[in-house]
Amino acid sequence: MSCQQQPSLLKNPNLQVIFGITLTAVMGVASIAPALPQIARSLDISTNQIGLLITFYAVPGIFLTPIMGFMADRIGRKVILIPSLFVFGIFGTACAFATSFEWLLFFRVLQGFGSASLGLMNITLIGDLFKGNRRATAMGYNGSVLSMGTASYPAIGGALATFGWFYPFYLSLLAIPVGIYAIFTLKTLPVENGMPLREYFHSLKKAIKSKKVIALYAGIFLTFIMLYGTYLTFFPVLLDENFGKSSFLIGLILSGSSLVTAATSSQLGNLTRRFSEQGLILCASVIYLFIFLMIPNISNIWFLIIPVALFGLAQGINIPSVLNLLTGHAPPDYRAAFLSVNWMVVRSAQSLGPYLLGLVYVYVNLSGTFYFSVGMAFLFILVNMFMLYPTRGRKG
Repeated sequence: MSCQQQPSLLKNPNLQVIFGITLTAVMGVASIAPALPQIARSLDISTNQIGLLITFYAVPGIFLTPIMGFMADRIGRKVILIPSLFVFGIFGTACAFATSFEWLLFFRVLQGFGSASLGLMNITLIGDLFKGNRRATAMGYNGSVLSMGTASYPAIGGALATFGWFYPFYLSLLAIPVGIYAIFTLKTLPVENGMPLREYFHSLKKAIKSKKVIALYAGIFLTFIMLYGTYLTFFPVLLDENFGKSSFLIGLILSGSSLVTAATSSQLGNLTRRFSEQGLILCASVIYLFIFLMIPNISNIWFLIIPVALFGLAQGINIPSVLNLLTGHAPPDYRAAFLSVNWMVVRSAQSLGPYLLGLVYVYVNLSGTFYFSVGMAFLFILVNMFMLYPTRGRKG
């Protein structure tokens, strides 16, 4: 029966729309990252300024996501989702026509408005439309799609950038057919939230203050600190400084990790039939600890295959499991607002991670960034033990 269930789920039109939303949500940074040095040269700006293209894009999400979540709960998912996809596509494409860095930043902010709800809506829709093990399976498939996008966009964007710095921005056009497909295909549940605002916010606050939910938010925050601060920022520095590898080879190594994540995430439904999500998250946190202990002590680049593969494995069981548990805790009446907090946590960690580890790099050394993440991983283990305690002795 399970063998028949998974293909039918992949053919579900709603899930296909969700995949399109996910691929759009991760496009905004991953597809232009290889072109950043070329953009700096072409628009005659300093290297330290080019990071503003990511900052200006990400900041709107920190502030707009809770508003989008609230509105999605009150007036409907598609009413928020469809315009967001069109705004993302239109202004992301407009970036390709920017004649100055100032105009480029302006269009990036507007594209950021469109992206603010996308990372929230895909998870919210999974929570709305799927239950039980099918939800875990859908969450795993979506994590797999996310990882494939993360792995492929840098290569695609880098290839397009060889023709001109602005070509990667044309990928944003893909958000428009996703939006059109969603208009005619996505079947959302009707919003029946007549709850008075005072009661709505009181119930939301009470749900978020749950010890288990706080532990899940803490876990996702630590995960993205390690991902964006150590793995995506200073692991490439290590590959460059210690092994002299080119940007192309560094990209291939990072993509290898994403491919392992994609393969692992796709099996989440099968894994949750045998293990609790809490147990899978705890296992991932222990793996993180050993990964960051290993990396600074490896002198042969071929041995780095081990921590790279293990990192992909840990990501593949950790992130979809955390998201599945959070989605399960989100009451339908305010699911979008509840999950918007997670997206704010993710965006905050994405912004803080590179800066925090950069301080460690400057005031300690390169190896210190990895040992700092050993401490983060140990803290993650403690958080997971705290989270596991209420469900000890039974499958979550």
